[in-house]
Amino acid sequence: MTAVNAASAAVADDAAMDADIAAAARVLEAGGLVAFPTETVYGLGADAENPAAVARIYQAKGRPNDHPVIVHVAPGADLDYWVTDIPDAARQLVAAFWPGPLTLILKRASHIPDAVSGGQDTVGIRCPAHPVAIALLSAFKGGRGGLAAPSANKFGNVSPTTAQHVRDEFHLDDVEEGSISGEPACSAGLHVTVLEGGASQVGIESTIVDLSRLATHGPVLLRPGHITARQIADVIGLLPAAPDQAAPRASGTLESHYAPRTPVTMVAHAALADTVAQLQARGARVAVIGHACDAMVDLGDSRRLLPAEPVGYAYGIYAALREMDLVKADVILVETPPQSSDWLGVNDRLRRSVFGSTGILARFLSE
Repeated sequence: MTAVNAASAAVADDAAMDADIAAAARVLEAGGLVAFPTETVYGLGADAENPAAVARIYQAKGRPNDHPVIVHVAPGADLDYWVTDIPDAARQLVAAFWPGPLTLILKRASHIPDAVSGGQDTVGIRCPAHPVAIALLSAFKGGRGGLAAPSANKFGNVSPTTAQHVRDEFHLDDVEEGSISGEPACSAGLHVTVLEGGASQVGIESTIVDLSRLATHGPVLLRPGHITARQIADVIGLLPAAPDQAAPRASGTLESHYAPRTPVTMVAHAALADTVAQLQARGARVAVIGHACDAMVDLGDSRRLLPAEPVGYAYGIYAALREMDLVKADVILVETPPQSSDWLGVNDRLRRSVFGSTGILARFLSE
């Protein structure tokens, strides 16, 4: 391809994406659903100020009505429109980390529907860093709107990090690659416009910090993520505390979450090879996700090796769980990651993903 042809193709691609963004914004403004990429995971978005549209998210996901969603806003959005009682710490964190994978829990403004907060007087709000998400938020209501957008998957399942994951999750009809074609995909009455944006760069959901009770409780880390408690403390001078019983409910903080359909459990590196051998001796089909088990018995397509550092591991873990969910194994073994503070976000997601499979390994080995 000549330089001139390459430049023309780039212009055409940009024009096609602009058209897709504009079409998606119109879907949202009409009360529809749009799955769009963020730097963390793909979100299932609706107009945060339209309770009927937000209700469609809950219906599509099978999400409990009291489980809040996060409102996504464009860069430079007026924070005072969405929340009240904004402490200096919130503005400092916005300046330091937005756009980026940090959600702030603050007191919800009275005119913002409680549909996004699960009936609470607080709301989670963030500005995503993905260029497609930014373009969509900038086009939606002229950049003055907000999108309620939990992860684009059935409630409790593994979050999607590609557009194809979204289509697979909801069994949507195929749409033209890289384009929404102006029409939503549809399955069993569910209409969703899917915006393509490649793989999410971070791979796990945003860090959530509660600042709604700063005067009495200080900052509280409700969900760890890519932005660490230490990074937050470096900005506001206070290390976030662990969640307490009175903390606001927040997205992705239930004990069982982020789980594939196949039972999954964690196994220490030293016991992994022996556990695989014992399971196979009992006729069990085993899949493994590891990070240091390169000398382990070969499982062919039923094995994924992730980077042995937290950023690369986080980027790949949800895709690996989805891939291993498709190999028809009886159990997925995840090599236990390191327990240091920089692995906190990864370990939080894995702990929740294995919660519903507690005891599965003992049952297999006792048969």
